[in-house]
Amino acid sequence: MRGPLETQGVTHSLGEGLAPSFMEDPFVGELVAAFDQVLAPVFLTLDNLDAYLAPLAAPDDFLPWLAGWLGVAVDERWSQERRRRVVARAHEVYRWRGTRRGIAEAVRAYTDVECEIEENGALEWSPVPGGRPPGEPVAGLLVRVRSGDEQVDQSALARIVAEAAPVHVPCRVELLR
Repeated sequence: MRGPLETQGVTHSLGEGLAPSFMEDPFVGELVAAFDQVLAPVFLTLDNLDAYLAPLAAPDDFLPWLAGWLGVAVDERWSQERRRRVVARAHEVYRWRGTRRGIAEAVRAYTDVECEIEENGALEWSPVPGGRPPGEPVAGLLVRVRSGDEQVDQSALARIVAEAAPVHVPCRVELLR
């Protein structure tokens, strides 16, 4: 008869829950051992569930599922380390989404470069009653990214900024090499 499954010093066996009289039967012992072997991946996964949900520790084949679960787009051409960093920073990007900081976090997470953000504020007011208000009546956002890296794609960068910026604010992206 095969022994129980051992996972990091913790023994898992369905036979532990059976009465000793059942375990004396060789057929029942072999049947329980077979179930122990089949259920081993389930026990391993449950014992290490916290590692599966941590982007820096998750198994390589689980990371794309975790990224999809968090709504993070990762590029398959990126290194595994970069994909892990992007997924790990997703909470920070989503926390500040729609703000200057959120846009900067999103650009930094996806491209590893800093950006400059200019916004006009779209504030309309006048110090004189009936006077023409200064500024622009429509909000606008300009994001400048300085990068010598040829792998930074302007269309991908524009998509990242558009997803991080408020929906009602038109955005422009300048990529300066």
